[in-house]
Amino acid sequence: MAGIASQSQLRMSFLRYALVTVPAVVLLGSLSGLLSNSGTGNPWYLALAKPAFMPPGWVFGVVWPILYALLGLSLAMVLHAKGAHNRTRALILFGVQLALNLAWSPVFFAWHQIGPALSIIAAMIGLTFALILVAWRIRVVAGLLLYPYLAWLMFAGLLNYEILSRNPNAATLEPGPRTINIDLNTI
Repeated sequence: MAGIASQSQLRMSFLRYALVTVPAVVLLGSLSGLLSNSGTGNPWYLALAKPAFMPPGWVFGVVWPILYALLGLSLAMVLHAKGAHNRTRALILFGVQLALNLAWSPVFFAWHQIGPALSIIAAMIGLTFALILVAWRIRVVAGLLLYPYLAWLMFAGLLNYEILSRNPNAATLEPGPRTINIDLNTI
């Protein structure tokens, strides 16, 4: 028995995609950062000179999971649009930009390669812009969900550039000694 799916069936189909894509993208992004020792727990990163407009570390921990969730929702919408023109192109663009996104943290935080990390962000910006154009034609909301990500990538690119310009020898930067002051009299 062939028939047209009801609105309820279509919604459930989209939700099944979203229940996989959202957690998967959030998990992959989180693992990339965790495995590369990104953020304020990294002594090399702490030793870098940073611009005055650098947000506190907790902001990144709030913003990135939200952006990854938006990426996952956008991906679910594209996957759900099975007969859409350029769906394959959107999926390829999504996959390549996500791979670059996942590569950025190890390049920057683990390998201390700020220049190549900036190149990765530049490529991500271009690919995300192209993805927005393609996804917009598939589902307008799928394209709209990518705008906050694109804006954050531009901001991250500016931060990356400023860190690069303030730390020309970042790859060889040795973090200072870490000290822990413990009052032995209170133990």
